[in-house]
Amino acid sequence: MHIIHLSSECYPIAKVGGLGDVVGALPKYLDKIEGVESKVVMPYVYNEKVKNINKELDHVAYLPFRKDNLEVKIWKTLDFGYNLYLVEIEGFSHRNEVYGYADDSYYFTAFQIAALNWIHQWEEMPDIIHCHDYHTGFVPFFMKYAHQYPKFREIPSVFTIHNGKYQGQMSWDIPNCFPWFDTWQTPLLVWDNCVNAMASAVKCAWKVNTVSQQYMQELMNGDSSLAPLFRQEWAKCSGILNGIDNEEWNPETDPNIVFNYTARNAIKGKSENKKVLCERFGFDEKLPLIAFIGRFVDQKGVDVLSDAIWKAINIADFKANFLVIGSGDMFLSDGVKQMKAYLDERFNYFIGYDEVLARLAYAGADFMIMPSRFEPCGLNQFYTFRYGGLPIVRTVGGLLDSVIDFEDEGGNGIRFINLTSDDILHAIYRAIKLKADKKRINKIIKDNMKLDFSWEKSAEEYLKLYRSLK
Repeated sequence: MHIIHLSSECYPIAKVGGLGDVVGALPKYLDKIEGVESKVVMPYVYNEKVKNINKELDHVAYLPFRKDNLEVKIWKTLDFGYNLYLVEIEGFSHRNEVYGYADDSYYFTAFQIAALNWIHQWEEMPDIIHCHDYHTGFVPFFMKYAHQYPKFREIPSVFTIHNGKYQGQMSWDIPNCFPWFDTWQTPLLVWDNCVNAMASAVKCAWKVNTVSQQYMQELMNGDSSLAPLFRQEWAKCSGILNGIDNEEWNPETDPNIVFNYTARNAIKGKSENKKVLCERFGFDEKLPLIAFIGRFVDQKGVDVLSDAIWKAINIADFKANFLVIGSGDMFLSDGVKQMKAYLDERFNYFIGYDEVLARLAYAGADFMIMPSRFEPCGLNQFYTFRYGGLPIVRTVGGLLDSVIDFEDEGGNGIRFINLTSDDILHAIYRAIKLKADKKRINKIIKDNMKLDFSWEKSAEEYLKLYRSLK
């Protein structure tokens, strides 16, 4: 089975969030299954990673787009264990970042057309074209209705939603850039009185999935404007929980941590890494260490977490350390920085992205807190399990599907329901109490390291989905 993945991100070339991790790992694990071949096609990003990989020019073509005829170069690399292709399109600014440019809508539209033009001229067509998030949301429509792609008519398209908040709402000018299609099919591109790439994909793709079962239910029944559309298309919608790359995330071999360990010596391993982490940030290593790692955006609940930390540290007998690591919204970043000036040594922060520090935090923190407003899947809880920590999570999306409260059978973390500082405080209090019960928490630590949330399982689920379409 030959599968093409179209995505705006792919780790380690370009990663902003979980989409990059998924597209960087899923093809590698699919290719481990006999008879499966995966390719990833993504836009060219002018960063150091792309500059330093081994790549060769695979294809050159010209793309009529708006009033221009743009040169398209497609570069190929085998550095990551599968075929990865980078689509370079002239006429757009050199993009050092994945997103955030004024012409993003036109750029990702041009990328989708250029990629399909190239694939359509292959002698042997792929079995599945798998599109990831709204940046590739027009592809299912093109495959069905654009007249220049007759060879795609019977090829199944799969659309995966990694974050339903970003729908790709665009101006009415965008369809003027499309390959020729019959104008009476324009309603397939529209939702809420604008062109909507995600809505188009949900309408036109053969199968639609999200990255957890619970998140699909939330998309269907929540307050999103697309909820009626998901209910309408329910028969082709499902959820497949993400996985992690156990080879990449392995405390036994991870070069980023100071003491490597397995489940057998996890207590000592976490203690040694915690010691270094506490020395760096001025914490008392005898206290429980609760860390947050993530983007400073509304989704992640950093604002409410900050309020909870403020309250906790102003309670004299609340014995815990809090470490916040992340970047994003400047208002939230400034707020976290200002907290340090008013709170004692039980709070510290790091603003920015530092992979080495993040790995050390997974290895050294006792608990990883995730107070998300919504969470399609979440990966931090899997990394936390893998490194022997316990996640403290709000019961939404993939967090609900993967974290079981320690009071229940098979418990592997701590859950709370409402996104309020009081609910977070109560969850933290329960964490501190659990940390004091050494026998109990040590067993959970070792059990968590044996949990299997690897891509092997998730890849098999995607393969079942693909096979259901043939």
